[in-house]
Amino acid sequence: MGGLSATTPKVHTLSNGVRVVCDPIPGLQTVALSVVAGRGARLEDEAHSGWSHLLEHMVFKGAGERSAKAIVEVIEAEGGNINAATGYERTSFQVRALKHGLDLGSAVIADLVQRPAMDAADLAREKQVVKQEIAEAADTPDDLVFEMAQAAAFQGQPLGRPILGTSRSIGAATPEALMGWRAAIYAPDQLVVSAAGAVDESELLALAERDFGAAAAAAPPEAAAAQFVGGLQLTARKLEQANLVLMLPAPGVADEDYFALRLLAEILGGGMASRLFQEARERRGLAYAIDAYAETYAEVGVLGVFAGCDAGDAAELAKVAAGEIAGLREPVADAELARAKAQLKGAMFMARESALARAEQAAGQVLLFGRTLDPAEVAAEVDAVGVHDLVRLAERILEPRQAAVAVLGPKPALAAGAAFEQALFG
Repeated sequence: MGGLSATTPKVHTLSNGVRVVCDPIPGLQTVALSVVAGRGARLEDEAHSGWSHLLEHMVFKGAGERSAKAIVEVIEAEGGNINAATGYERTSFQVRALKHGLDLGSAVIADLVQRPAMDAADLAREKQVVKQEIAEAADTPDDLVFEMAQAAAFQGQPLGRPILGTSRSIGAATPEALMGWRAAIYAPDQLVVSAAGAVDESELLALAERDFGAAAAAAPPEAAAAQFVGGLQLTARKLEQANLVLMLPAPGVADEDYFALRLLAEILGGGMASRLFQEARERRGLAYAIDAYAETYAEVGVLGVFAGCDAGDAAELAKVAAGEIAGLREPVADAELARAKAQLKGAMFMARESALARAEQAAGQVLLFGRTLDPAEVAAEVDAVGVHDLVRLAERILEPRQAAVAVLGPKPALAAGAAFEQALFG
């Protein structure tokens, strides 16, 4: 493990609260810079739904002295690329560049985060672009079914609303209101400047001070605690396949059972050797695509299953999934747990071979824990999970007798919702 991380990166804090993390990787000729704000769509009420994502779009329309075209041209002219992403609890701006591109990348992202032009005509056009993005998601079954399940799991809450928002909510945004939203979302106390690859710590600190050291604080909206509610979201549509998402309440990212949850999802449906894949696809032929996953937020999470199948098989597939989930109450074999641990650690260390993944991961850890975690420390946490920890967690997940089930597809598939709940809870 020493070859992947010789030292744990230090966290530096600027006077205004911006935190800086430097993770040099010997031998690389490129650098990845991530500027991550620990706020996102989760702060939005219904009237402001989608504003964080719309803001992320808008800052690329012009910032500082650069036009929309110049923002990407100056980065690409140096052999780099620039991107951004909005989630429920994060907004991330990323630059990949050759080793000497850190200076420019930092300056460009600082303009995006702090000095967007926010032109009214650009905003009107970008609203139309985002409305098309919303329409595209609605026309993509394996996107829409996840939105349906999320809405069922967290009814009436920010986590239950699409990150893209609605045509109505984004239509209400004005340049002035979005600038106010920018100040709250990208406030310095929740901003992490994280670089990995061919990067020098003293240079990064100097650039962070130059570009982010004067960012002004702003009071953010309060994020209410999330609560898993559950329910059914069933939509009949003429499709070739039925799409199913089955969700159960689970611990959040800072919970002591976090790694147990990741392992439980791996055992249930993390790969071709997983229980769901073997039982539903290989033995019964009920689905071509089926997998399980764990999604975690600050104080709550979900254990989920996604499957695509023939409409006539949907109810039977839901019963099979319920049976495999219920079976997690029984102790898993040592070999099965060892495989899950190997897969989880393998994915973690493979991700660390990407400079961008390392920069993003470090930023996320600082936002959650106030420090970066050594890979050996994380591996030890994974290895420490025992068979009885998984049994205890399975009981914890099933004890509320709550599920969020989304089914999208031909009408016969809709019976899968009730079939899943009946098979799991009686």
